Amino acid sequence: MILLTRLNDKPVVVNAELIKMIESTPDTLLTLINGDHMMVRESMEDVVEKAVEYARRIRSFSVV
Repeated sequence: MILLTRLNDKPVVVNAELIKMIESTPDTLLTLINGDHMMVRESMEDVVEKAVEYARRIRSFSVV
């Protein structure tokens, strides 16, 4: 899950694994795999960085 900010300045937590596409239009538009769309304040680059960091964190856990 990644923390983002809607255009109305309200925080929203998004499951990064559900992001299908990110566009800069010039606001950042997320398209989720279920077809929903969401505009956020963060730049496209920031969203990608957060999603990559999230993926690194969840894949770094060792299974014993």
